Amino acid sequence: MGFHTLHGYICVFGLSMQVIWALDEVTLLNPPEEPLPDHLLEILYSCDEPATVQLDYVVSFETGSTSTRVLRQWSCVPGPPQVKTLELNLPDWLVYRADGIVPDSQWVLSCILQASVTYSGFDDTEKSVAAQDVATLRPKPFFSRPVKQHQLCISWSTKMLQLSRLFSKKQCPLEQETVQLLSSLYGSTGESFGITKTLDPYGAEFLEYLRIQAISSPWCMFSMWIFVTSHCQDNLCGLFYHIDSRNNYVTPTLFLKKSGQLHIQMDGESEGSSAFVPPFKVPLSEWCQISVMLRGPMVTVSMVCVDKEQRTVRSLVQMLEHVVVLDDTEGYFVIGGGKYIRGLEGYFGPLVYYRNRIPPDSMDEVVIPDVLRTVNLTGWLHSCQEFRLEMNVKIHGYALQAQRGTESETCFDAFHEWTVTDRQPSKSQCELWETTVPRRRQAAKLAKFLVFKHRKRRASLPAVGRALYSLSLHKLSRASNTGAVSRILPLLLQAGCLADNRALHVSSVFYGAGLGIQEQPNKAWLLALLAAQKDERLALLRLGHLHHQGLHGLPTDPDLAYAYYANIAKQTTLDRHNPTPNQTFVEAIYLNNDAVLNLQTNEHHQLFQWLKLQARRGAAEAEQAVARMLFWGQQGVSPDIHKAVRHYERGAVRWKDPVSMYDYGIVLLQGHGVEKDIPRALTFLRKAMDQDFVPAINALAWYYEHFEQDYVQAVQLWEQADLLESSDAAFNLGVMYSQGLYPGKAADQCMAFRYYLKSAERGHITGAIQLASIWTTGIPGCVYRRPSDALLWAKWAAEHNGYLGSILRKALDSYLKSDMFSSLLYYMVAAESGYSPAQFNVAYLCEQSVLASLDPSFASNCTWRYYNRTLQSQNPDTYALIRMGDLLYEGQRDGQKDLFSAAAMYTLAAERNEPQGWYNLGLLAEEGYKLPLSILIDLGLSELFLADNSLLLSTLYTRCRDSEDADSYLPCSLALFNVHLRSFQKDYSAAIKFSTAVAVIAAPTIFLIVLGVLRRNVPSPN
Repeated sequence: MGFHTLHGYICVFGLSMQVIWALDEVTLLNPPEEPLPDHLLEILYSCDEPATVQLDYVVSFETGSTSTRVLRQWSCVPGPPQVKTLELNLPDWLVYRADGIVPDSQWVLSCILQASVTYSGFDDTEKSVAAQDVATLRPKPFFSRPVKQHQLCISWSTKMLQLSRLFSKKQCPLEQETVQLLSSLYGSTGESFGITKTLDPYGAEFLEYLRIQAISSPWCMFSMWIFVTSHCQDNLCGLFYHIDSRNNYVTPTLFLKKSGQLHIQMDGESEGSSAFVPPFKVPLSEWCQISVMLRGPMVTVSMVCVDKEQRTVRSLVQMLEHVVVLDDTEGYFVIGGGKYIRGLEGYFGPLVYYRNRIPPDSMDEVVIPDVLRTVNLTGWLHSCQEFRLEMNVKIHGYALQAQRGTESETCFDAFHEWTVTDRQPSKSQCELWETTVPRRRQAAKLAKFLVFKHRKRRASLPAVGRALYSLSLHKLSRASNTGAVSRILPLLLQAGCLADNRALHVSSVFYGAGLGIQEQPNKAWLLALLAAQKDERLALLRLGHLHHQGLHGLPTDPDLAYAYYANIAKQTTLDRHNPTPNQTFVEAIYLNNDAVLNLQTNEHHQLFQWLKLQARRGAAEAEQAVARMLFWGQQGVSPDIHKAVRHYERGAVRWKDPVSMYDYGIVLLQGHGVEKDIPRALTFLRKAMDQDFVPAINALAWYYEHFEQDYVQAVQLWEQADLLESSDAAFNLGVMYSQGLYPGKAADQCMAFRYYLKSAERGHITGAIQLASIWTTGIPGCVYRRPSDALLWAKWAAEHNGYLGSILRKALDSYLKSDMFSSLLYYMVAAESGYSPAQFNVAYLCEQSVLASLDPSFASNCTWRYYNRTLQSQNPDTYALIRMGDLLYEGQRDGQKDLFSAAAMYTLAAERNEPQGWYNLGLLAEEGYKLPLSILIDLGLSELFLADNSLLLSTLYTRCRDSEDADSYLPCSLALFNVHLRSFQKDYSAAIKFSTAVAVIAAPTIFLIVLGVLRRNVPSPN
């Protein structure tokens, strides 16, 4: 090797070493994937001049802010690359969960580790980055982070915070990203009743920010299941629509046309909107899922219909010419009918709203919701259709026989005639259509009877259904035990299939209560849905109750319950204006109240005859009572409007009674039981008003409004009556404000609301309905939405329905006639509709063991169930509180005594001044049970928590003795005397023992002294 060659190699080596040493480099060798505690991080670095190596972390938050912090710095000297290992000490709020020491932080979107080699400038303030390396760390969700094990002594207050549920069990706030607007089924009658829903803004700032940004470009989806039973009666009927605060239809709005097609409307900016009609139609009697997907201006409408195992898919993509606007927190959504449109006739299934996403599932993979499979509506309808077809064939065949005048005998009858007469074969033979399975034989016989009875008029399926229902009730009235229910139930189901909705409701009650049959909540729900969809009043009341309380596994949904209650409440007002013999005034009568039971009468009872006698003698109050009983069917008297009107007339004309004059004027004004005569009605109303009878003032105002359109005079009279606490006046003033008819004032919904509230609180049924309607949606800027209060007012109005009163009257009449089984049946029909007094009476009958045929386990469960449901009413009877406390004390439910709950029941009764409540609390204390402080606070006796037990007992029994119930005075006084006696014995037991000992010791000595004295005083016989 020559010198020049060796020199060249040396130069190249030196140059390469210079290049290596002069390289500015920094590399993160093992960065973690997520923020971890105590991670050992290795960093490769080099520099060609003295420099600084710096490790930073950069965090960005959901609010859009960014934070950069320095973790470590060290010097770099020129030379070969070096590896530095250091402990990655990220802040606790980024690694751990907040626990009181570790502070809470904003939601972290991203975290970046940044290593850099920097050189200082001339003034040491400016720095240049020569090399840099970054690594992205994926932050853990806040609630998935570990809890830090602190290695320091902390204060007691901080430790308590750590142990509190707020920090130890912190959970993600529930956000309505996927909203179940309806998770159950709703039977829609095709009227102006539906389910109202509202949505709240997101609680998370980031989600709410995204929602606001998406208002003008929504990316969401609505999915709903419907089952249409008949086409719309109007041009459009409501499916699902959105109404804003100005009462306008906005995005999305879905209607169903009379033709069966969908009408879809979307709202845009600048008050622009567009609508389109997809070409496909919604079929009848099939479950269909309708989905509406919004992707900016593109709207996709899809429909999947399921008929047994077949599925039909239809879809349409519509590009709109404007931007779609959807603010789902503005206004309210409606499922079905509402204030401005009638709903469809059929059923609504689950409705889901995906607020900020569209699920990836295709239409071919649609899964039928479990609730649809559980109820199996289509299964019932298919079997029912088969039965209806069979009965139609029989009716047609019997009609042909009736026309020919030859009545075909059954096969058995033909054989019997052949054997008992001339043994010649009969010409009449059974035809194929006459064969019937045994369980349907009774329906076939009734159909045949009706056909041959009416001859020319063809018997209909509803007529056969009504006959089956009447036959079922007749058989039940003759039954004496629950075993008859299982035999009669098939007749009820057949009657329900043939369009008698009362039979469907009664069958639902039996399946729900398990009376004489196995309890089947799902079947009970199905039958109630079928009846309610056909507008059966008590079925509507029952479904409202089930969804109000969440019974039988149904979800608690106040909006859904209100939809049912509002329907029957509206019918209640209409029924009261059109009284019929099938309606009876609703009376809350409890079977344990002997005083009220003794007031029950009938047309032939001595009490009613005595009242009639007093009325003939001029007793105005007796005349009023007789007329009221006859008009409304109260106190056991059958309604007879014509007789009631005669009593109204006699009280008004002969006795000049203002109450009778008002009542007679009203029936003349409305033509109830008498020919309408407005001039004569006004005469009696003015006479009643002249005697300061307030309802007459209101009635005259109503006349001026409806007949004269004299709003000034009407309002003047209503204002006068309102000052006298008239509920009718307050309601009518609310109507005037609502409709803008108040003279000199514009329409004012807020003022109308105040008057509706006033009228409802005074007991006005229609006022309560209007109040509930307002609370369902609210009034922007005036009234907040209060669905729970709306439900309670609608329920209160619905429970005044006269058809419910008729059932209650039948139950009470059966009880008074000692027909306990029929009484139990009728009361159970009303109890399963949620009427509290009926629930109490069912529990009372089961408890009293008046039916020896009741299964003991059923009677025990019945007592527990219905007393418990009675307590869920707003004002439960105190007897139910006491009995429920006794059941808890005895451990009847699960064999374990629950003394705390029993004491709570007794306390509720005591707070209402029920002496038995005070007495039972005293018994618990005497048995050694320490009454909790919470109980004593409720009773206003917290100062006795640490007092002597005798003082507590003395107070409890004193309250019992001093109650207004005279029957409780003696037992409470004896209990109080017993407490004082034991207290005296305890306090003076030592003195008593000492006195007894002294008496025992001194008695012999005293005896001897007395004997000696007597001996000295006795004279000697000598």
